[in-house]
Amino acid sequence: MFLENIVYYAMCVIAIIVGIYLLKKFVGCLVRTVITLILIAFLVWVYFSFFR
Repeated sequence: MFLENIVYYAMCVIAIIVGIYLLKKFVGCLVRTVITLILIAFLVWVYFSFFR
């Protein structure tokens, strides 16, 4: 269980880093903000679904 949680958090951190890097490289400021908010909302939803 503990190892699964570490892997889950590591994958979320990698997804956030890659997402931010790609957003900075390819899209404008407004679109970047909207996509970042959607990504954060998705990760919060996954967190609460995974640990309930």
